[in-house]
Amino acid sequence: MRITKRTNIAVRLLMYCAANEERLVTKSEIAECCNISENHLAQVINQLSQLGYLHTQRGRNGGMTLGRDPAEIQIGQVFRHVEGALPIAECFADTDNTCPLASACRLKLALSDAAQAFYRSLDDLSVADLVCGNVDLLRILQPVACGTAAGVAAANAKLEVAPSVG
Repeated sequence: MRITKRTNIAVRLLMYCAANEERLVTKSEIAECCNISENHLAQVINQLSQLGYLHTQRGRNGGMTLGRDPAEIQIGQVFRHVEGALPIAECFADTDNTCPLASACRLKLALSDAAQAFYRSLDDLSVADLVCGNVDLLRILQPVACGTAAGVAAANAKLEVAPSVG
């Protein structure tokens, strides 16, 4: 199963906000860090804020934060909201279904069951599960502001991992 670009962007956006939950984050910094077009990102920000996943603040000092606790944002629900009623195969479409086998095909039920199992497997996974304690991800999603020596030292101390014993 392949997820849409919009869903991929939504999950990256939520993870970025969770990794930086102590401050407002901007569309431009997310776009740069997560390699996302600002135009596509703006559309996803709008959708996620309407769904209550994000809180946005307009203006010169604006930005966004998570609209809910990261532990309360289930990935399966995000996928369902963002993917919507997108048909996974042509035979699921109410219009534009040109498959001559649709009325007799048994694959449609199997595909429907597989899609539901896919979403259910993501229901127990929250944004917090993806971000919290994921040191490598946090190194990517928490860029050091200003690049000062103090800022670099603080970031390294925050993300320091105990050395492994061999």
